[in-house]
Amino acid sequence: MGTPAFPNLGKHCSVDDCKQIDFLPFTCDRCDQVYCLQHRSYKQHRCPHGDNQGVTVVICPLCAKGVRLKPDEDPNITWESHVNTICDPKNYEKVTKKRKCPVVGCKEILVFSNTVKCKDCSTDHCLKHRFGPDHKCPGPPKSNTGFPFMGLLTSSSRKEVPRPKAPVQSTSSVWSRFVNAAETGMAKLSNDFNQVLQVGQGSKSSSNSGGSGGQEVCPQCNARFSSVTALVEHVQKAHEKSNNRMGVRKSTIDACPKCSRGFTDPVALVEHVEKEHGGTSRA
Repeated sequence: MGTPAFPNLGKHCSVDDCKQIDFLPFTCDRCDQVYCLQHRSYKQHRCPHGDNQGVTVVICPLCAKGVRLKPDEDPNITWESHVNTICDPKNYEKVTKKRKCPVVGCKEILVFSNTVKCKDCSTDHCLKHRFGPDHKCPGPPKSNTGFPFMGLLTSSSRKEVPRPKAPVQSTSSVWSRFVNAAETGMAKLSNDFNQVLQVGQGSKSSSNSGGSGGQEVCPQCNARFSSVTALVEHVQKAHEKSNNRMGVRKSTIDACPKCSRGFTDPVALVEHVEKEHGGTSRA
């Protein structure tokens, strides 16, 4: 039987007139004999137990599994062997209490492959009713977050339930407070702006009045300049060299810190500050 390389490969048919070697034999579930492809059926090999072809299955009330009864065995023995071996009462809830689609009229049982959870209502549905309009989705739950004064509105509305106009009055009062606060803030802002504007105009007028119309006069040649910087450059270029040649001491120009007017005499600068800008020379 078999080949030299595989001596145990294949089996002979159990029919006496056949005895054909078959590398893919069939085993009868009644007589437990090996047969070839031609004699695999009960009728072809004339199985002595072939008349009992009926299969009886009993559903176990403990685990809800099917128990197949053997024809040549007592049903009580078969039942007892099932209870002692593979019976699991925890499987009863899984089998009997199957989840179904919550849509009215839908009897689809929800399993792993056809279950879809809605993102809005977080409820499992079948593939047919997975969209919101199909299962009449109520939408996500409403949150109570809002403006800070909404808590005052809700508390006042709860206290004044018999009065239907109470929420309207509370809303109008809150709105009036908001408008009054806004008007007060705008008035304060305008006052501050006017004060800053007046201070700027006063300093500008004082600088113009103290600066002789915005022109600086050279103390040596009476030339007029628009700024102290130009006057200093003129003195350094025009009169510094001539004074050095003639042996005259170099004169310095002091600028007023308020209006930038130049003075060669420090005493005149102090008198100018006291007279024009209300300052004092005393320590």
